[in-house]
Amino acid sequence: MLLNTYMALLVALSLAACQPQPLQTSTSQAQAQQAKVEYYYPEAGDDWERRKPEQLGLDAAKLQEAVEWAKLQETQQMPKDFSTQKEIFGEPLGPLPPSRASTNGIILKDGYIVAEWGETDAADPTYSVAKSFLSTILGLTLDKGMIDNIQDPVAKYVQDGGYTSEHNSKITWDHHARQTSEWQGKMWGKKDDFIGKEAYGRGERKPRELQEPGTYYEYNDTRINRFALSLLRVWGKPLPQVLEDEIMDPVGASETWKWVPYRNSVVEINGQQMPSVSGGTRWGGGLWISARDEARFGYLFLRNGRWKGKQLISEEWVKEATTKRGSVGPDYGYLWWLNTGGEAWPDAPKTSYAALGAGQNTVWVDPEHDIVIVWRWHDGKQNELFKRVLAAVQE
Repeated sequence: MLLNTYMALLVALSLAACQPQPLQTSTSQAQAQQAKVEYYYPEAGDDWERRKPEQLGLDAAKLQEAVEWAKLQETQQMPKDFSTQKEIFGEPLGPLPPSRASTNGIILKDGYIVAEWGETDAADPTYSVAKSFLSTILGLTLDKGMIDNIQDPVAKYVQDGGYTSEHNSKITWDHHARQTSEWQGKMWGKKDDFIGKEAYGRGERKPRELQEPGTYYEYNDTRINRFALSLLRVWGKPLPQVLEDEIMDPVGASETWKWVPYRNSVVEINGQQMPSVSGGTRWGGGLWISARDEARFGYLFLRNGRWKGKQLISEEWVKEATTKRGSVGPDYGYLWWLNTGGEAWPDAPKTSYAALGAGQNTVWVDPEHDIVIVWRWHDGKQNELFKRVLAAVQE
């Protein structure tokens, strides 16, 4: 009996050894498994669930202290009627609304609203936060194979005269997205050199020698606007439509946001007149959007480009866009501000990053604590708010 049992066991083990064995879980498999985690996603519009801070491991009193402090930090840079716009940035090219909301914000933890203050539904200009939206459209362009490689020269895809000079022909998509393009020329009446107080206000600059593309960082809206036009050429349809179809509608954004072009930024593509939008509101126009809709955008990035089981933008792009590229310039990814060195926000995780615009407009993403903060029209003390909010996180 024992012999028969032993022989049966040997046969069973032998058969098992002949079966295909599962491979060890690779990094990609682990990521795939992680993607299957059931995260909360808000429904469209105002259907966004709130949770009490203590339900999500936050100290309610400390979080409220952070909010009360934030409410007092109204910006002094931008009056509500935008009356300093020309003085700060120079002659406008596009419209501005008659007024803006007061400082307002929203805090998400694990996707749920745990704090909200002010008019978070006001669709105001968000200034250079729009650059991170442009970055996302570049990511979509790569994801869809419309551009083969981010290191490709833009001239390979765009032949409208903007990249024909020996200097401009060297510019790659990577250069544009890192603000190191050194593109030379004029866009919608604004030159790349920013020389002249009338045209550029306090933003005017002293003459300097042009550098090789990729070797010099300069925060430059003329070049960003050239980048936006180049993306428009590749897509062949207005970028606001691209953003709506690929990102904003899928994440359930409201219908109040709009990307306003300049008065003179219309081009003909395939026989149709199309607006080319800007990467900010330096000269009017720009992306006008609410804090709530920006929170959805930030949450999409917190979830590595995934929304309700659908990968809207690749996880690879989210990582690439929020990683410092090269040694030129500040702690900057592809039109996202980073904290890799811990210098931007000393009291925040080094893995956190943000879309930033004048005014101040802030969309901050903290993967370590699963937090998104949108804070608008404040005086620029982001680290102070992040520190206060993180103090509410109970380990």
